Amino acid sequence: MNRASRSLMRAWANLGSRYLPFADAASDTLPLPRLLRLSLFQVSVGMALVLLIGTLNRVMIVELGVPASLVGIMISLPLLFAPFRALIGFRSDNHRSELGWKRVPFIYRGTMVQFGGLAIMPFALLVLSGLGDADQAPVWLGLLGAGVAFLLVGAGLHTVQTVGLALATDLAPKDTQPNVVGLMYVMLLLGMVGSALIFGAILADFTPGRLIQVIQAAAVVTIVLNGVALWKQEPRGRASTAKSPTARPDFRAAWRDFTLGGAATWRLVAIGLGTLGFSMEDVLLEPYGGQILHLSVGDTTKLTATLAVGGLCGFAWASRVLSRGADPFRMAALGALTGLPAFTAVILSAPLGSAFLFAVGTALIGFGAGLFGHGTLTATMNLAPREQTGLALGAWGAVQASAAGLGVALGGIIRDVMAGVLVAHPGGAAMAYDAVYTLELLLLVVTLLMMVPLMRQARLHA
Repeated sequence: MNRASRSLMRAWANLGSRYLPFADAASDTLPLPRLLRLSLFQVSVGMALVLLIGTLNRVMIVELGVPASLVGIMISLPLLFAPFRALIGFRSDNHRSELGWKRVPFIYRGTMVQFGGLAIMPFALLVLSGLGDADQAPVWLGLLGAGVAFLLVGAGLHTVQTVGLALATDLAPKDTQPNVVGLMYVMLLLGMVGSALIFGAILADFTPGRLIQVIQAAAVVTIVLNGVALWKQEPRGRASTAKSPTARPDFRAAWRDFTLGGAATWRLVAIGLGTLGFSMEDVLLEPYGGQILHLSVGDTTKLTATLAVGGLCGFAWASRVLSRGADPFRMAALGALTGLPAFTAVILSAPLGSAFLFAVGTALIGFGAGLFGHGTLTATMNLAPREQTGLALGAWGAVQASAAGLGVALGGIIRDVMAGVLVAHPGGAAMAYDAVYTLELLLLVVTLLMMVPLMRQARLHA
């Protein structure tokens, strides 16, 4: 690292120590510059998420003329890999490498899979759209190429995030893990916001050639960010290089041990229900603001930023409180509790005609989701046996990602079905949205009830 790079990293570390609420995540074994560098893998994951669910969503439908139903299927393909996160984490827990690494080979493998998906994606999309000379290629080739590309990117980012978080858990002392979680997810959100702004600026004047450049640049940046993030992070242990005298560990046996007693299963169900409760409105808030409250496109676009800022505040506050020894299950329950007035405010904003109340409710949804996500992930990290860190974090990620994807799909379906049923009702449009928000309220109430025995168990073991 040259002098300029050292100066830049020192300045960034000093800035973090002074202004970032997660600066105390650093420790003697994991100093802040090293921790910030490790968190770059979350930036690459955030960039891929924005590309999949944001930029390409709009470009495929509007500029490339791909049917919306087909776009929805393509975007949902990465979620097919989410349930395998537990298996990936388990494999990284028990991996034996000649180089002495457990986590690094999996992260590099995920990075290369993600790179491969991004590399073939633009050409597959052009064939799918039939622009220019691409109309001579068979349609099935575009469908196959786009499907494989989206699936590879999803597999890569799920692998990188699962094993990256397990590596962060391995390196961080137990008392700093809540702040490490917060920092990792702040970097994920920053990666998403920064990537969205950059992609939007570059593709303002859309051309197929520029789309190819953007996606391929994202592929290269993914390699660079993850390579820098992993450089000299995981220590090489001799035990990892030893030849196993017995058969490879069995995933089913490990999963049986992990769920023994039912506490882990109960925890995962609560995580799934809470995530579902905070996800069903994701695709509805902006349409609700435009159709029901008659807000402008600019005003509804700000809702995404409001939701993100609420999430950042939730992560920041949760990190500060949990680092002082608070119960993470209590924090998750507080997040679910915050969701109750949040969705109530959104529901009441229509009859009251209050855009301000709608904005407050949106911010509270982000804040509550931040508290819930931080609390459940911190609890998972704290309760994971040292030899099952990857499995535990993978299970959390699998449930969280699957529930979030299911929530987005269910939210849109329920809203459309209710709109058709209530089409003749004077307030039918608002009631269709309110049906989804009411269901989310009920899910959060059930989540709160499920948190009670988890909090009681945490007090008994304190």
